[in-house]
Amino acid sequence: MGDIVNLNRLRKRIEREDAAKKAEANRARFGRSKSERKLQESSTIRADSMLDQHRINGEDAS
Repeated sequence: MGDIVNLNRLRKRIEREDAAKKAEANRARFGRSKSERKLQESSTIRADSMLDQHRINGEDAS
């Protein structure tokens, strides 16, 4: 005869495992440290500045 399984515990365990998988995926997609965000922001600002310095005409094209 098989083991008795509490379906509520099984359901909750499965939900926790699914939530952990989703959290891991989100950490991989969105998780960056504060220093990484600042580094990315400063490099973006620098690149924009370099691009603006190399404009041929003096007008703002935006």
